[in-house]
Amino acid sequence: MQEAPTVHLPIPLSQVDTPAALIELPRMRRNIARMQQRMNALGVRFRPHAKTAKCPAVTEAQIAAGAQGITVSTLKEAAQFFAHGVTDILYAVGTVPHKLPQVLALRRQGCDLKIITDNLAAAQAIVEFGRANSEVFEVLIEVDTDGHRSGIRPDEAALIDVGRALHEGGMRLAGVLTHAGGSYDLNTPEALTALAEQERAGCVRAAERLRAAGLPCAVVSVGSTPTALSAADLAGVTEVRAGVYVFFDLVMHNVGVCSTDDIALSVLTTVIGHQVDKGWVIVDAGWMAMSRDRGTQKQSHDYGYGQVCDVDGTVLDGYVLSGANQEHGILSLVDGSGSPDVGDMARRFPVGRQLRILPNHACATGAQYGEYRAVEGGIAVARWERFGGW
Repeated sequence: MQEAPTVHLPIPLSQVDTPAALIELPRMRRNIARMQQRMNALGVRFRPHAKTAKCPAVTEAQIAAGAQGITVSTLKEAAQFFAHGVTDILYAVGTVPHKLPQVLALRRQGCDLKIITDNLAAAQAIVEFGRANSEVFEVLIEVDTDGHRSGIRPDEAALIDVGRALHEGGMRLAGVLTHAGGSYDLNTPEALTALAEQERAGCVRAAERLRAAGLPCAVVSVGSTPTALSAADLAGVTEVRAGVYVFFDLVMHNVGVCSTDDIALSVLTTVIGHQVDKGWVIVDAGWMAMSRDRGTQKQSHDYGYGQVCDVDGTVLDGYVLSGANQEHGILSLVDGSGSPDVGDMARRFPVGRQLRILPNHACATGAQYGEYRAVEGGIAVARWERFGGW
């Protein structure tokens, strides 16, 4: 089997094979600086969520800007980032018993890995495994402050039961954390600010209850990209977590926390054909390149499978990736009408023309790729590793 030729960077985008995941470096740097400066102004530690990029080079840029530690969503992420020198890691998914040997192995290798739980059964399993292996696990209790997903409600009796089981069982009860994922369903500054306060107040309330019961609670951790960028006050909070802010995406644009000019991740694609009678331009980026995430479909503006841009990243108003098969994407006018532009599609978008597509959900689109091309000034300047899996 013949090996693919080696590509030496930097190269112009015209020489990049498609589809390809691009990170626009000036945008990414601006996004990192914006969030870090906001957290500094609010006086809290910032622990970015690495699940969006899953890329050591991106995490290095976040830490260089002032981030302290990272958050991960899989133990593979924890292992990969630890191998790249990051030691302060929070695994922010409820820990089940069969994951504990992996957690133990990382901690024994020197990783300062923290875990979370939101129920008594898992807490008791952590205690039993820790005792059996002479390990003191550092554990946070997940709190539900908006009914979005998982966690114990701040005033629920189970909060104290779980805290006491961990503490009296010899584990280190590190604190509480919450995630206001319901913020993704909002789209006004007033609603976002209100939910950010609800998130803060609920998590602080849970911490106060633990302390009143004589239990330790040093860490009060909150976060989602919309609430992190909308919070007016973070009194009582010690750290904030957010992830998608580093790239942003069309869902975040609809929420109202970024413009399309802030979206740092895009997919480079090439026009491969036309269906002129249907008003379609066919590109080589289908759902395998963009993902099947249609998160904007339930929002105020539906972007189909992504917003079409020129190769330099300039939004082409009126055009979206309206459909997608596995390897084929369908570019069309937003309304699919028989406008005069439809008959001109083949001339406007000739075969071989490169375009960029902004994603609905950066995490999902990034997950389709094993690497990113870091881009500046229309030049691919670096290839950055991205890893997936669990």
